[in-house]
Amino acid sequence: MKDALLVLSGGMDSTTLLYERAADIAFAVSFDYGSNHNDNEIPFACFHCEKLGIPHVTIPLKFMHDYFESSLLSGADAVPEGDYSAENMKSTVVPFRNGIMLSVAAGLAESRGLEKVMMANHFGDHAIYPDCREEFVKNMSAAIAAGTYAGIAIDAPYTNISKADIARRGKTLDIDYSATWSCYKGGRIHCGKCATCLERKAALAEAGIDDTTEYEA
Repeated sequence: MKDALLVLSGGMDSTTLLYERAADIAFAVSFDYGSNHNDNEIPFACFHCEKLGIPHVTIPLKFMHDYFESSLLSGADAVPEGDYSAENMKSTVVPFRNGIMLSVAAGLAESRGLEKVMMANHFGDHAIYPDCREEFVKNMSAAIAAGTYAGIAIDAPYTNISKADIARRGKTLDIDYSATWSCYKGGRIHCGKCATCLERKAALAEAGIDDTTEYEA
């Protein structure tokens, strides 16, 4: 029985979860919050859902772009280069992004009689993003369960594994990662220099996957 809703960005991680748990996913949702790369990601989310026959909707959250501070909302030039260990990468945090999206997703799931909301955060996110950490997932899941008649829970199976581990799973599923987007700058092609590009390159290499992504550098 399909009882889950997936928050699907169109990036590597949530696309892998879409394929890995397709038998459980009744619905997928993407959020257009005005990030530099939303226009690159969301078409891939639509593509994969259509391919798998999973209903998909995109919900606009324009207020985040208009009122929140983050380099992800301020254009390509605002996004720093370097890996996630760099202090300047904190500028890419969109305050409480996952909390907001999971709240909307929970309402959407309960409206459709579903029992779970799935998200594809992973261990590599923990250093920079507070709303990707295990403690956040645990407490947010408890709050959503307490606030819904159905007791909806968050299912976040990648919380304590790496992006390379996720890519290995995708390899066994024969996922075409060229039909996903990672770059925070949101240009015509991946920049190859921002943290998400560097992480993408490293994960694919470690998983033994031929990286056919087109990079500027």
